[in-house]
Amino acid sequence: MKCIQYSRFGPASDVLSLSEIPTPDPTPGEVLVELTHSGVNPSDVKARSGARPGVTKPPFDQIVPHSDGAGRIVAVGDGVADTRMGEQVWIWNGQWQRPFGTASTHICLPSNQAVPLPDSIGPETGAVLGIPGLTAAHAVFGGGDISEQTLLIQGGAGTVGLLAVQLAKWGGAKVIATARGDGLFEAEKAGADVVLNYADPDLSQHILAANGDAPVSRIIEVEFGLNISTDADVIAPNGTIAAYGSAKEMAPTLPFGPLLFKAVTVDILLIYLLPKDQRDAAIAKLYDALTANALSCPIAQTFPLAQTAAAHDAVEAGNRAGAVLVEVQS
Repeated sequence: MKCIQYSRFGPASDVLSLSEIPTPDPTPGEVLVELTHSGVNPSDVKARSGARPGVTKPPFDQIVPHSDGAGRIVAVGDGVADTRMGEQVWIWNGQWQRPFGTASTHICLPSNQAVPLPDSIGPETGAVLGIPGLTAAHAVFGGGDISEQTLLIQGGAGTVGLLAVQLAKWGGAKVIATARGDGLFEAEKAGADVVLNYADPDLSQHILAANGDAPVSRIIEVEFGLNISTDADVIAPNGTIAAYGSAKEMAPTLPFGPLLFKAVTVDILLIYLLPKDQRDAAIAKLYDALTANALSCPIAQTFPLAQTAAAHDAVEAGNRAGAVLVEVQS
């Protein structure tokens, strides 16, 4: 099979190489998926560059990157029903604590990590459901029913943010999103009721004004460290901040007093470690939203497998509305 590999940390163009290695056979409980697309996420870029906290060298001698992907099952191991043969599927945790991810033409992994994808939904969408889709679904619905609540989605034009806006509207919530530049239009197009510039010095007041001078019950947060003061200003008593990122300030200072006297819950999400019941619930939400035509997964750029380094550079550069994919069969 063809794949992208790296054995040391560094810039994408320096360390990623196109290789050909034997196609694996599924062991008991596994399936072999012939992939069409691989999703490239910020976490994949951080892992390849050596930016994960406390990690000084790659955990395996050779790594095929990326956790997300989509394709069809072409072989099954013992204990897996033959009826899974030919299923279109999407992948989660493809390279989490394993050496071989989805930047390849094939991947073997446990059967439950290959989730059926209706044939009416394209593999490009499937390749976005692993990290961005599950993060958005759990961030929005992880606290229960959101109907008739107001959600603030900070960073509403990123991949997770755009999915979260759509899911929150489908779930019956009023949505206030923040973005900047062209992202303001993208978040509005995704369905946000109000879109505000996150660089506005009076952002807190504008968020409250957009909600009739009332606080918001749940915040979906992409930059926890930078935005915690604003979040503390606008969150309702007993509200929740569901934070899935804090890349620009990894050691935040918390305004403990305002958070304390509102009894705020800070829910830090790492989708790789989501317990089975919560993951199953998030998968069900994604499936229901997709089959109800309430969710589209925007794709910003697609690269051939040989140009995976350029895909990493595109993710690292940011400033895009939608996901970055690698088409692995091209």
